[in-house]
Amino acid sequence: MKLTFTLLLVVQLSGLAFGQSFEGRIIYRNTYHTKIAKISDRDWNDNMGTMEEYYIKGGNYKTITNGRLFEWQFYNSKDNKIYTKMSNSATVYWNDGAVDEDSVEHVEVNKSDTVILGYKCDEVVLTCVTGIQKFYFNANSKLTIDASLFENHKFGNWYEYLDVANALPLETIIDNGQCTMISVAIEVKTMHIDDKLFVLPNGLNAVKSPY
Repeated sequence: MKLTFTLLLVVQLSGLAFGQSFEGRIIYRNTYHTKIAKISDRDWNDNMGTMEEYYIKGGNYKTITNGRLFEWQFYNSKDNKIYTKMSNSATVYWNDGAVDEDSVEHVEVNKSDTVILGYKCDEVVLTCVTGIQKFYFNANSKLTIDASLFENHKFGNWYEYLDVANALPLETIIDNGQCTMISVAIEVKTMHIDDKLFVLPNGLNAVKSPY
């Protein structure tokens, strides 16, 4: 089975008011529904992971999953690169955060009845060339983010979302031609994050992603 590497990167989890930004960890439960006949829902969930630990500090973040194929991904704002580690390769691949193969055609902000972890959420809908991306957030929660920290992070339309919401999403729905991914926060914890988390581990080589 072969999964498109571009999709693996775009569905990252994948982070208001200016000032103090959230530092800590969010745990998300992820669910994938396939749109490709030869790849099942189980294939997506097993390979991409159903549980995600998301760590953020300042303009840096890291995602660690329980996926059989997708292991981790982190963004370092100093070099504006997204680093991705897959289990089927000893090499770490990086993408330029300033480059996005996708583009946003329309941005919509809606009131919503969605409540997650006690937070009443509003909705941001990005209509993109690749499909629809929906984010549910609470701008008055402790998950606020200074969006300017990510102004160079165009990859995955991340800044397009943050520039509107200024908060980390409590739920994300990515719907494109290959699958629908639903990511819902099940735990939020404020904590100190070591800067070493956003540095390439010793012994690993990083090369530019061909995708």
